[in-house]
Parts: sequence; structure tokens; C-alpha cells
Amino acid sequence: MKKIGFLSFGHWADHPAYSTKTASDTLLQSIDLAVAAEEMGIDGAYFRVHHFARQLASPFPLLAAIGARTRKIEIGTGVIDMRYENPLYMAEDAGAADLISGGRLQLGISRGSPEQVMEGWRYFGYEPAAGESDVDMGRRKGLEFFEQLKGEGFAEPNPNPMFPNPPGLLRLEPFAPGLRDRIWWGSASDATAIWAGKVGMNLQSSTLKFDESGKPFHIQQAEQIRLFKQAWKEAGHPRAPRVSVSRSIFALVNDQDRYYFGHEADRTDKIGNIEADKRAIFGRSYAAAPDQLIEELSRDEAIQEADTILLTIPNTLGVDYNVHVLSSILEHVAPGLGWR
Repeated sequence: MKKIGFLSFGHWADHPAYSTKTASDTLLQSIDLAVAAEEMGIDGAYFRVHHFARQLASPFPLLAAIGARTRKIEIGTGVIDMRYENPLYMAEDAGAADLISGGRLQLGISRGSPEQVMEGWRYFGYEPAAGESDVDMGRRKGLEFFEQLKGEGFAEPNPNPMFPNPPGLLRLEPFAPGLRDRIWWGSASDATAIWAGKVGMNLQSSTLKFDESGKPFHIQQAEQIRLFKQAWKEAGHPRAPRVSVSRSIFALVNDQDRYYFGHEADRTDKIGNIEADKRAIFGRSYAAAPDQLIEELSRDEAIQEADTILLTIPNTLGVDYNVHVLSSILEHVAPGLGWR
């Protein structure tokens, strides 16, 4: 049994083929899709976060809106770039959104991916500390956010406040119990997966990873997950960790599917650079008839290691088509793999 969620990049553009021509279209359709996904039995609605792009950016208004319209589905991100964040203000936003949803937030955070502008976090008013890189800054701010979710007091109260204070040091409010156990670190390397296991964050691993061995993507990713689980075990955390992997999977069950994604059928892993000195491996897409998908996915070692699968969706094709994409996986593929 695995949890199955969708992951939306939240694109929009004034393009004749797009159902999401504006930011408003994307936001409102994201809410509608999450509602429909919950009704069909999908376990999670996750959204990418990219700044300076015609894609979803500030996640908490969207997550709160979905939380108010749904009752069961997990609501998350994959991932929030911590280089752009104020950890304390983010803890307040996250606490409010989690309480609105009744404790269903699953927040993926990380250093983030290469962005649309050079050092975009500087425009948000953030600079690495002396001796830090932007990578160090993102990890430091991630830990500060994670620490705030303990709900411990740290701020000296005003002796003459507008409203009475509880005794002792003050914490951030609103506090969301249990949210700290639902924070995930988005990792592209073995080292950061091990780090996440040590500090006690869950692991998100996407369709991209630094190429550290030359092996096929799914094998490298499976090895990364095993290293994470070992680090978690050695750290002695009291709960079991969660691991998600992202995949582009399309069951070709009608002519429309074959028109949109039939060309993906022969895709293989790709090698490229996401930064000047970082060689990365990009996992293949899966697009085939259901029986063939079941056979191919059963050989994916990383999927076997994960408890959660995030299906990347073509959000620009509209709510109805994405409902079809997700329902096709649930109906024709998931049972054959033992996911349901």
C-alpha cells in the first residue's frame, strides 16, 4: 500500500492550448483539482514553489484555501525554497494553514532549485551570513523553521503588553501541534538525504538527482533512500519516517492520452547540468498502456522504497483532463502494483 498524490508545477500562459491562461486560472483550478482528487481517493495534493516565474509561488494562501474546501486529503509543497523565506513568519503562516486544514499539511522544504533570476533571494532582502554560501543559508533557515515548530517559548515578553501574556517566554502563534512531524526535506544528493535523516525530517526525492554513481536513476534514488533510512535509524528518532518520490506516469487508455503523451513512451533517463559544476540525472517518464506500465513500474527500485508516490500532472490541460489522468492511474495501474 502506498499513498498516491499529485504534484503540480502550476504553470500558466496566454497560450491557445492552455486552460490556465492566468494566475487566477491556475490558483482556482488547483483548488478544484484538489477537491476532485479527494473525492476520487487521491491521498495528497502537492504544489511546486517557484519565484519570478509564471508558476505557483507563495503557497500558504493556496494551501489554506484547499484546506478549507477539503476534509481528508494531505496538502503539501515540493518544495519551498528556504533561501527566500523568513523562518519565523513562515512558521506563523504554516501554523495557520495547518490549523485550517485540521492538521493535514505536509511541507516540503529545501535549498531550492536553480531559479529564473540570478540570486533571486537577494531581491527578497536575504544575504548569506559571513562565510556562508546560499546553500548553507537555505539549510540554516530550514533548521530555524523546523526548530520553531517545537512550539517552545523564546521571546522576552513586554512587561506592559496590550493583552495579558501567559507566564514565561513567548512562542510564535498560532501553534500547530504535530506539524513538525510533517516537514520533508527535498534532497538531490546522498549527503543531504543523510542530513535529513539525522535531523528528523521526512524525505522528498524528485525526478532529478545529482549523478553520483553513473547508475540508472531509479537505482541511485533507491540507494539514496536507503541511506536516509539508515541515518534516521541511527539517530534514534521515535517515529517512522516517510519518503516520497515523484514520477511522470501516464496511462494511455484513449486517443487523447496517446496524442498528448504517446511520444513519451520511449523516454530514458537523461544526463545534464543544473548548475555549472553539477552533473545531474533526470528520471524517465512513463507513458504506456496500463499492463505495460505495471510491468515497467514494478522494476523501479525507488518506488519500492518509498511510501508515497507524487504524480506530476500537466496542470495546463485543465481540471477535467487531470482528473482523467489521476483516475486512470487509480483504476488501471495502482491495483496491479499493490498500491491499492
